[in-house]
Amino acid sequence: MYIGHVKDTPEKDTGFEGVTIRWLISPKVGAKNFAMRYFVMKKGSEIPVHQHDWEHEIFVVKGEGYLTKDGKNWFKVVPGSYIYIPPNEPHGYKNEDSETFEFVCLIPAKKEAIPEDEWAE
Repeated sequence: MYIGHVKDTPEKDTGFEGVTIRWLISPKVGAKNFAMRYFVMKKGSEIPVHQHDWEHEIFVVKGEGYLTKDGKNWFKVVPGSYIYIPPNEPHGYKNEDSETFEFVCLIPAKKEAIPEDEWAE
């Protein structure tokens, strides 16, 4: 068993201005099937439309944000919203309204999806 707290987990840069990530659960702590990440997006930040070979499961914790499949049609999500993004489906995120938009995102524990420093040493 592994128990942690989001506040004790190092915050890392994502390469997108105003967006940070915390790797809560990953192969580094023994997880073999999934990784759990915590994203914080500051007001005005955006993760452009992109896609991966793996699915995402998302749960909104705080603030209001927007998700898109095409960069044109945006869907508002609020705390309590949950989202499933299938493999290879384009998706993007933005925070226009909230001080912070925070969400948990699960992904499969695949080498191509997780940074090298999140694998067991």
